[in-house]
Amino acid sequence: MSVTTERVASLVAPLIEDLNADIYDVEQAGGTLRVLLDRPGGVDLELLAEATRRISRALDESDPVSGSYRLEVSSPGLERKLRTADHFRRAVGQRITVKTRQGIDGERRFTGLLESAEGAIATVVLDDGEKRVIDVADVDSARMIFEWGPTPKTGGPKKSADSAHRTKPQNEATS
Repeated sequence: MSVTTERVASLVAPLIEDLNADIYDVEQAGGTLRVLLDRPGGVDLELLAEATRRISRALDESDPVSGSYRLEVSSPGLERKLRTADHFRRAVGQRITVKTRQGIDGERRFTGLLESAEGAIATVVLDDGEKRVIDVADVDSARMIFEWGPTPKTGGPKKSADSAHRTKPQNEATS
């Protein structure tokens, strides 16, 4: 985090704690100041609306950001970025995709289950069962992967039970 985003995070943290939420991340890109919130059970619009009012008021009073900016208060989303050791710790047990910095041995891009994250070291079990141990400082980018439900079954559509029991009608002979 930059000095500005650290100042914003320390100013905002107590305001968000009162809402039973915490700061996932604070980002400043161009003219946008983004405060990402999280809480057990997820973030809803009511939380975001109240948090936005509180954060906006506090930023206006203390003015920790130089120049003009647009404030965005949001959730980190389902496929949230993993930038810090804390982000990795929160994502243990989830599928993630990682791209490491150049100069790191082995494949730079990989996907798998985040098995553990202790301190700045994370262990990812790749799809082939191999384990990769990475230092969070060596990560160029990483994010969680949201899977949209069960994988479709192969073999095409099933016939309905009704059509499986139908037989061709037989003509009855009349005399």
